[in-house]
Amino acid sequence: MTAIRTALYHCAAITLAGAVAVCRADGQDQAHRLQIHGFAAQSFLKTDNNNFFGDSEDGSWEFQELGLNALWRPAARLKLALQVVARDAGETDDGDLRVDYGFIDYTLLNSQAHSGGLRLGRVVNPFGFYNDTRDIAATRPSILLPQSIYFDVNRNFALSSDGLHVYYERGNDNADYTFQFGVFEPRTEDPDFEPAIFFQQVPGRLDGATSWMGRFIYEYDFGRVRLGFTASEVNVDYEPGQVDVISPGEFHFRPYILSAQYNAEDWSLTAEVASRTSELEDFGVLPDTDFTGTSYFVQGTYRLSPQWELLLRYDELIWNNDDKDGREFAAATGLPHYSRFAKDWTLGVRWDINRHFMLRAEWHKVDGTGWLSMLENPIPADTKRHWDLFAVSASVRF
Repeated sequence: MTAIRTALYHCAAITLAGAVAVCRADGQDQAHRLQIHGFAAQSFLKTDNNNFFGDSEDGSWEFQELGLNALWRPAARLKLALQVVARDAGETDDGDLRVDYGFIDYTLLNSQAHSGGLRLGRVVNPFGFYNDTRDIAATRPSILLPQSIYFDVNRNFALSSDGLHVYYERGNDNADYTFQFGVFEPRTEDPDFEPAIFFQQVPGRLDGATSWMGRFIYEYDFGRVRLGFTASEVNVDYEPGQVDVISPGEFHFRPYILSAQYNAEDWSLTAEVASRTSELEDFGVLPDTDFTGTSYFVQGTYRLSPQWELLLRYDELIWNNDDKDGREFAAATGLPHYSRFAKDWTLGVRWDINRHFMLRAEWHKVDGTGWLSMLENPIPADTKRHWDLFAVSASVRF
C-alpha cells in the first residue's frame, strides 16, 4: 500500500500542475474548473521558560508557513485536490517541501437534498472541528490551536493520511448532516513522534498500519448550532534497527471527541472534549501498557467589528486519568511529574486588515509541559512547570 499511496499523490501533483496548461489550451470553458490559492504566515514566539518552535526563550522566528493548493474539476463528478507546503516549526518541522494532501474525489450522489462520494489518496483526517482548516492561519481560531486536542508537535501525523474515505452530506431547511469515514495508513514522519511514544530517540522506525477514523457533524439553523462526534483507531508498527533491544511492537491510539459550538451574530462559544487511550504492546524490554487520558477546551470569541475579534480560551490536557498529577509516572521514569499535564489560559486578538492580510497576537499562561516537544527541550529536568508564551503572527492568503 505504501508504493500505491506514494504514486497516488505524486500523480495528483503532476496532474494538477499540468492543469494550468490544459486550461490555457482549452480557454474559458476549462479555466473556471481550476482554482488555485496560496497562503503564507510568519510568527514570532517568546517564552519566559521552556522552548516552543525554536529557541523561544530568546525569541524565535522559527514558525513559518508557506503553501499552495489547487482544486481541478476535469469532469462533473470528478475532482482532484492538492496542497503543497513548506513549514518550519523549530525542531518539530524542518521546512522541506511536501504534500499535505493530494486526492481524487469522485461524486456518487449529487442532488439538491444530498451528496456523497469517495476520496482516494492523501486525505485530510476528519478530526474534530478544526483539523480540516488547521493548515491555513486565517482559518484557525488562534495562532496556536488548543494543544490538548490539536497537537502541533505532531501536526503532520494528525493532519492527513493515505487511504480511502467515503463521505455523505444531507441537508434540509433547518439542518445539515455530514458523515465521513476513512480507512488509511497514518503518516509517521514527524520528528517528535518517536519521543512522544518512547520518551527518547530510538534506533528503529515507526510505520503506519491499517487504521480508521469517522466523524459525524450536525448543523442547525445555518450553522448557529453545531454538534460533532469523532471516533478513531490509529495503529503504528515499530520496525527495530540493526542494533536494537526493542522488539517489533505495536502502538495503538484511540481518540473519541465530542464537539459543540454556538454561533451568534457577534460571538461564538466552542467546546470539545476528548477521551484518548494509548496502548503499547509486544515491545519486549518495554512492558505492555495502556492508559486513558482526557483533553478538553472551552473557547469564546467576540467580534468587535468585521475586522476585529477577541478570543478567550481555557485548555487542559491530562495524559493519564489514573495519574492526573503525574506523580506515579515521575517515580517510574524519573521525568518531571508536570510533563503529564498542561493547563493553558489563552487571550488573543485578531485584526483582518483586508480580505488578504491578517495580524494576530496572543498570550498563553501555562501550568505543565504536557504538550512540549522533547526535541526542543532535551533535558526534561531543566523545564519549568509554570511558563508564559507570547506570540504574534502576520499572514497573507490569495
